[in-house]
Amino acid sequence: MFLIVGLGNPGLSYKKTRHNAGFQALDVLAEQIGVRLRTKGFSALYGEGRIGNERVILCKPQTYMNLSGDAVQQLLHFYKLEPEKLIVLYDDIDLPIGSLRIRANGSAGTHNGMRSILSCIHSENFARIRIGVGKDESLLLKDYVLKRPSKEEQATLNEVYSHAADAAALIVEGHLDEAQMKYNKKHEKNQSVSIDRHKDVE
Repeated sequence: MFLIVGLGNPGLSYKKTRHNAGFQALDVLAEQIGVRLRTKGFSALYGEGRIGNERVILCKPQTYMNLSGDAVQQLLHFYKLEPEKLIVLYDDIDLPIGSLRIRANGSAGTHNGMRSILSCIHSENFARIRIGVGKDESLLLKDYVLKRPSKEEQATLNEVYSHAADAAALIVEGHLDEAQMKYNKKHEKNQSVSIDRHKDVE
């Protein structure tokens, strides 16, 4: 069994914002495998289905982003899953729009949702799918990620969400290396920016 978590903020005001890329990618996966995220509990909205022969739980934490670890910790405990059975999908401003970066483990970086998860489960040993949303150096981080993308950007992101869903399925099926080879794309190293990227974003 795997727990697949998409990160975002609950509520209509945050729907389809850049910071909710994880929610949106999880919605695509849920539609592909016929899962309805209707069960409420463990500070989350979740549903159960299958990918191949593997049972999966799809989850959207219903706390704000910086408390996402609460739901993840509770669900891992309830289903008696080790961190290695966790997959997290989330937005990344350090990747250009249209890019994915898939890793088997690693640090939280500057993402508050990932910081919360690592703090709660005390492990970095789980797969993560980072979804590139780009950045705008003229805006504060919070202002940028909590806005909706343009129509052109949204079209690109819709394709990326589909790729992220496919990558999650490959990981569940034991093909993380294949997912990395297929979807990890080289991108130019981003230059440093003047915004405070450690500023909390809900």
